[in-house]
Amino acid sequence: MRNYQNKRGFTLIELLIVIGIIAILVAVIFVILNPLELFSRSRNAQRWVKISELLTAINVYAVHHDGTVPNSADWTEDKNFVLGTGTGCNTTCSATTTEFNCLELSDLVDDKRISSIPLDPRYGTDSNTDFWVRRASGTIVTVGVCDPELEENIELTR
Repeated sequence: MRNYQNKRGFTLIELLIVIGIIAILVAVIFVILNPLELFSRSRNAQRWVKISELLTAINVYAVHHDGTVPNSADWTEDKNFVLGTGTGCNTTCSATTTEFNCLELSDLVDDKRISSIPLDPRYGTDSNTDFWVRRASGTIVTVGVCDPELEENIELTR
């Protein structure tokens, strides 16, 4: 009979178990370190969709109201406004300089062009949606995000 006590080294099963444990640890570390970026990318994708919907609603409103934008009395041309119902909006937007008073676009909801004014998925509230708007001459409108993540610039103009 052979004496197996003098053999040195690892069996194939032991090596496979060690490799499996290392692979599991690497996968866990990858998942632990990366979800924050994945969540940020997901929220930025939501922001793109929401500003596109908002811009479409503003343009449809203008088309149906002979070129008049919603809440046009409060919406001064070539000035950036944060959307919302509050004040102090000039301190909350890091993407651009905005006016003190928020701009309320309730005409879009009242006219049934949009069900509700969209909110930023992370920072938005009714008093400060964390989205900003600018109207250039006539109905050329730019909508952007005040605090996008991953240093991405999120804005659309139509």
